[in-house]
Amino acid sequence: MGSVQIVTTILAAGITAVAVWLAVRAVLKMTAVIRLGQPAPERFADKGARTKTMLVETAGHTRMLKWSVVGAAHWFVMVGFIVLSLLVLEAYFEVATTDGGLPIIGHWTIFGLVTEIIGVLGLVGILVLMAIRLRNRPNRPGGRSRFTGSTMWQGYFVEWIVLLVLIFGFVIRGFKVATDHFEFPFWATPVSHAVGAVLPDWADGVSVAAAIKIIISMTWLIVISLNVTMGVAWHRFLAFPNIFFKREPAKPAGSGLGALRPMTSQGKPLDFEEADPEKDQFGVAHVEQFSWKGLLDFSTCTECGRCQSQCPAWNSGKPLSPKLLVLSLRDHAYAKAPYLLAGGGKDLTGEEKATQAQLAHLDVLSLAEGDKPLIGTAEEGGVIDPDVLWSCTTCGACVEQCPVDIEHVDHIVDMRRYQVLIESSFPSEAGVMLRNLENKGNPWGAPQNTREDWTKGLDFEVPRVGEVDDFEYLFWVGCAGAFEDRAKKTTRAVATLLNEAGVKFAILGEGETCSGDPARRIGNEFVFQMLAQQNVETLNEAFEGREKAKRKIVATCPHCFNTLGNEYGQLGGEFEVVHHTQLLAHLVSTGKLTPVQPVDGGVTYHDPCYLGRHNRVFAAPREVLGDAIAGEIAEMPRNSERSFCCGAGGARMWMEEKIGKRINVDRVEEAMATGAKTVAVGCPFCSTMLSDGVNGKGAGEQVEVIDVATVLLRSVKPEQPQGGKETAPVAG
Repeated sequence: MGSVQIVTTILAAGITAVAVWLAVRAVLKMTAVIRLGQPAPERFADKGARTKTMLVETAGHTRMLKWSVVGAAHWFVMVGFIVLSLLVLEAYFEVATTDGGLPIIGHWTIFGLVTEIIGVLGLVGILVLMAIRLRNRPNRPGGRSRFTGSTMWQGYFVEWIVLLVLIFGFVIRGFKVATDHFEFPFWATPVSHAVGAVLPDWADGVSVAAAIKIIISMTWLIVISLNVTMGVAWHRFLAFPNIFFKREPAKPAGSGLGALRPMTSQGKPLDFEEADPEKDQFGVAHVEQFSWKGLLDFSTCTECGRCQSQCPAWNSGKPLSPKLLVLSLRDHAYAKAPYLLAGGGKDLTGEEKATQAQLAHLDVLSLAEGDKPLIGTAEEGGVIDPDVLWSCTTCGACVEQCPVDIEHVDHIVDMRRYQVLIESSFPSEAGVMLRNLENKGNPWGAPQNTREDWTKGLDFEVPRVGEVDDFEYLFWVGCAGAFEDRAKKTTRAVATLLNEAGVKFAILGEGETCSGDPARRIGNEFVFQMLAQQNVETLNEAFEGREKAKRKIVATCPHCFNTLGNEYGQLGGEFEVVHHTQLLAHLVSTGKLTPVQPVDGGVTYHDPCYLGRHNRVFAAPREVLGDAIAGEIAEMPRNSERSFCCGAGGARMWMEEKIGKRINVDRVEEAMATGAKTVAVGCPFCSTMLSDGVNGKGAGEQVEVIDVATVLLRSVKPEQPQGGKETAPVAG
């Protein structure tokens, strides 16, 4: 070992010791912060499914590859980071001797070939990612970027570190080639040989280059260890457990889509009959009241902005960005951590838990962070502004896009729950809707004895549960389908088609009440459970004696479809729920309904969030429309899982849209740009929002918004009205 090797070895050992010490300290700090969260025992179930999902998502990059170029580039960088860590380890042998290498495998030709390929593809990948970040930089001309609000220096730093480590890997090999110490043939390592051809025969070059590579790598580790909120770096490690502990590992949709996470206290579902606000946690009022998985979510965010780029609120000028919300919660959690770890915090009555002695050593910033309200305006010093919280439509675009399975919607609704149930703080116009749900059993406040009025004028009898026992499907009409004029036409169309196809169905009539979806998503879990338990009892009685496979429900509203199928199981209601487009597609494919006249004028289809993204029903409505028009539908650019919300979800249907551009107008402009004369929908909320948007654009006479069922009915029974304003379908 020469003098150069002695110096490089000492430098490598010294900086590595510092980096490892800081990294251990950082990991312990992050672990302590995450452990501050509430219990979530359900996250440890189904370990086999969790392991499989985690391996598939990480190794296969299944979520990243939804954006193909970025996903492919990131996959090569990820693989490069993992596999080429062996070359960083090898550098510790190379600083000590010019012909050093990894023991055993370091001289295998296959090792040289694989690392050469990965090194080249990793270089290409990181250059692509760097170009994408620069092209989408927040200060670029042309509007908002998905990186707006991200800590840009951290992204640039990580990318340059990766690039330099890869470059110096080839420099080390090049010096080995130049000094005739390289063990791999040209055919296996052509790039390394090409680099060696231009480097001098410098005996100490290998050790110096290896030392530089180690210093670069350890500098990266030191910087991220000093910045525990540096998600763009830490996600490389935290993504694995975050994906492993996702809420529903076997679910094809993103974790956190479909059903909401039940309201819990100390990790157990809250029983409202016994709950006490002074002893039980009602929603989330402080950051430490999120589950530990929530705090892991916040720590894992890589600031990529995919959620932000797809968010309807952000894209229409609202203050909500799912990314910035998560980053605010993350930064607040870590800033508040010293206060919490010292024993500080407020109990459920708002009293300080720590003694003065426990808090005496804390700095003023930590104490100030502990006093910040989680929800509050800038003047109040709040972490999350109320306008941010109430802008969410719960459409799930953020959850669906997140490559590390952050569950944004659950966290937003948890904060809403506290605001509604304890603070009674929510948009005033939504109060009318909640009072109507409590007093009338529907958000419109319509009399219960008018629930069956939609059946008037039909030339066939609509059977009621209790009057007939041999029905195959219980037709869940829903509040919109029973009371809202446009939705009633859809209800009549579906009933007409089912009757035409000979399907035995029955309705609950006045026995039906609101599914509870708007109450739950605005945060009023109490009203949701009141309505849901009543419905579960009614439905269980209607299906008494039937096994689950024969407890079939068809619903025209995706919100009811989602609630009955995914959430009533939490309250003892197990049913087989289908959306009407699924049933209609089946009836057409089996020949029970036959389209005889194509609907002309062109049709585009708007995917409802709670049907498509939340429940992955994309094909059925398109199959129905394809049969009805005898051709291809005109797809909007944002369709299927990337469909753009109509703006009505998350109880936004009953709240005024006062900030930015109206979401429904944005969507209508996209629909009209297809040139289609018919905008088909599969949701009464979407129908209302898009119809209002079309009328707002002054295009009500040129473009018609109607349900998929109505499009099919016009094709199956051509005597139905064609074009113009929709009228109630009549059987003939």
